[in-house]
Amino acid sequence: MEQTNKFKEIEVKWQKWWEEHPELYRADDKSDKKKFYVLNEFPYPSGSGLHVGHAFSFTGGDVYARFKRMQGYNVLFPMGWDAFGLPTENYAIKMKKKPQQVTRENTDMFRSQMKKLAFSYDWSREVNTTDPKYYKWTQWIFIKLFEAGLVYKKEMPINWCPSCKIGLANEEVVDGKCERCGTEVSRRNISQWVVKITDYADRLIDGLKETDFIDKVKQAQINWIGRKEGLIIDFLVENRDKKISCFTKYPETIFGTTWVVVSPEYLDLDSLVTVEQKQEVTKYIEESKKKNELERTSGTSEKTGVFTGSYVVNPVNRKKIPVWIGDYVLANFGTGAVMGVAPHDSRDFMFAQKYGLEMIQVEVPKNDSTYIIDSYEKVIEDGVMINSEQFNGMKARNEAYKAICDWMVENNWAQRKIEYHLRDWIFSRQHYWGEPIPMIFCENCAKNKFSIFNSQFSIKDKKIKESSYGWMPIPENQLPLVLPEVEAYEPTDDGLSPLSRIPEFVNCVCPKCGGKAKRETDTMPNWAGSDWYFLRYCDVNNDIEIASQDKLERWLPVDVYIGGDEHNTLHLLYSRFIHQFLYDIKAVPTPEPYKMRMSHGVILGPDNARMSKSKGNVIVPEVVADKYGVDVVRMYLMFMGPFTGTMAWSENTLMGVKRFLNRFEKYIEKSISNFQFPISIVSSREVKVIINKLVEGVTKDLETFGYNTTIAKLMKALNEITISKKQFPKEDIEVLIKLMAPFAPYITEELWSKVGAHGNASVHQQLWPVAEEKYLSEETVVIPIAVNGKVRSQLSITNYELRIEEKEIIQKARELENIKKWIDGKIIKKEIYIKGKMVNFVIEG
Repeated sequence: MEQTNKFKEIEVKWQKWWEEHPELYRADDKSDKKKFYVLNEFPYPSGSGLHVGHAFSFTGGDVYARFKRMQGYNVLFPMGWDAFGLPTENYAIKMKKKPQQVTRENTDMFRSQMKKLAFSYDWSREVNTTDPKYYKWTQWIFIKLFEAGLVYKKEMPINWCPSCKIGLANEEVVDGKCERCGTEVSRRNISQWVVKITDYADRLIDGLKETDFIDKVKQAQINWIGRKEGLIIDFLVENRDKKISCFTKYPETIFGTTWVVVSPEYLDLDSLVTVEQKQEVTKYIEESKKKNELERTSGTSEKTGVFTGSYVVNPVNRKKIPVWIGDYVLANFGTGAVMGVAPHDSRDFMFAQKYGLEMIQVEVPKNDSTYIIDSYEKVIEDGVMINSEQFNGMKARNEAYKAICDWMVENNWAQRKIEYHLRDWIFSRQHYWGEPIPMIFCENCAKNKFSIFNSQFSIKDKKIKESSYGWMPIPENQLPLVLPEVEAYEPTDDGLSPLSRIPEFVNCVCPKCGGKAKRETDTMPNWAGSDWYFLRYCDVNNDIEIASQDKLERWLPVDVYIGGDEHNTLHLLYSRFIHQFLYDIKAVPTPEPYKMRMSHGVILGPDNARMSKSKGNVIVPEVVADKYGVDVVRMYLMFMGPFTGTMAWSENTLMGVKRFLNRFEKYIEKSISNFQFPISIVSSREVKVIINKLVEGVTKDLETFGYNTTIAKLMKALNEITISKKQFPKEDIEVLIKLMAPFAPYITEELWSKVGAHGNASVHQQLWPVAEEKYLSEETVVIPIAVNGKVRSQLSITNYELRIEEKEIIQKARELENIKKWIDGKIIKKEIYIKGKMVNFVIEG
């Protein structure tokens, strides 16, 4: 199929027709049909337009939505824009434009490209996170979280780039330097809004049981939450009335604990550092400030530390052990202190080896009591207890764990504790381009310890109560708090939000006491608007609530949510948390937002490497579509490999898809031309078998996102049809067009219009074909297999298989065990096949 003017004309023609008939893809809020909600992750609209990853993901969603519509479902398949955030702000600064203008230009470009690629979105439900009518409800959600005691203020360290004058996410710091400009990064403490997602940690694990997420996605969420049961063990500081508390999920190793490590940010650190160690400790802490959390905690990085000069006492054996500082320990994980047990943790072993710390082995393998751990490769984490007094001989991870926990708790040396890898969500950003946080601070109300909390929630955390004094939401009838459009929005020198430079935005009246007050000037993270967007699609024009309960009950939960693996933790977790909270306050009717999560794969460049401009291996879908046609691009993207796999771009395979579409179009057009003759073509059983087996196979594969195998079946069927030289009747040709329609919407729409049996109706409005059972099971034919005329075996095949080529039948006969022993190693003079009757191998001797 050459991308001549003919095919460009077809694309323009049907794109125009679809624009004129928006009802074709519009979800019906009042339909009696069974609903099906297909959701693609909405994109950040960058200045470079749709990349091949977008095209891959969105085509996968579109194929499924088209398939479900044709199956008779009332399909909701919407699209919108996740347009707030730092990337847009930086791009706008670079282009010397306002973020508002950049966002409008980029979303217009994305929308145009999506329409060209024939994505069947219901554009009447389009949302944009930067629209005040939309982020009014993002702000409302924040207010409800605050009222519930799930939002608090806290001094938090951030990565600070003095050149870019911005705070950086951990992912934006590489080797202690700013990813953008290469400047050395420092750490600053800034007052931040924090969301208590940890209150929902167990709910987020338990709720996965209500979903049909694949195991990979469930496990990613469970691992990210990282629920750990264990003990907080108290180590008394020698000669001081202080203690260091360490959380461990391996309390059975307590007799092997020979040192304790605290984080560089440990609250009581100064009291632990002796005069002799002060200089060395100060130097170490300054170096640790250059690393971000990812670098500090990476499993591949070497553990480093410095001795404080202080000691604590191991409560179980009264042994004095040293206290170290290590930057691999984080203050906001657990208690900010951990215990070191070298023989039973490989990284502890390397730390002890590096600094000459004592090692006490407390476990051996079950069947080897003489086993000695003298290298990190020999470290064991579960065995039989030794060197542990009355617990010797017990199995470590069950019997000893329980007994030692009970013993330590009874002696008041420890408390039972459940800890999580999941941390509370830092919600503040010191940038301009984000949703304004709808909060006001009143100094007078703070002095009077005034706070606003929803009475249905019990606020037990004293720190949260105290952090809320003087803070209050703006009245709901004043939402949205609109982001002011300004000329200067670049980052400030002091790390404060650019909004802090706008007096008319900052200064306001306290809604409680009527005195002078100030608005919050931080903005929300880009996650804020993307955590609930699927709800707004249900009722996009509602000014009274996020969406009406009737419409939410109609459409929720989302039946399938399609997106990348990179969002299986943070975004998906945040979104589920917000939804569970909204369920608790009765704003939504379902406890979970998504029934199924489909994580698609990744497309690599032709060189098998990730695509990047620097490597020169970027594939631009719009360019390929201009060259070969949209349908070719769509079908190739779905044919490359499993939808969940990692595949490299191949021009050769793309050309194979192009040839297939060419052949398909020519075959259908030839068949259509034959319909002009007044001859009634009756479908033979052979034809019916081909069609119905194809319908069955394609339908099963599409249901499970087996797009590549679906297309392979269509290719095989076209080959069989061509070889059979049978004339297919009109109703069977229509079936072939329908089966291709989700993948190749342009050419199938054109061919359907030429079939001409359904007036002006679109092929995408037709019902999906259903396989007839009577054509799926066939009688078998038994073919005798002879060697030198004497029958030695037999081959059972279906009537359907009789159509395959002679050489394939002979090969099947060769592979029979009873035939192999007669012909292996022999010279075959002749192979005779009488169709459906016999195979005879003539051999020498």
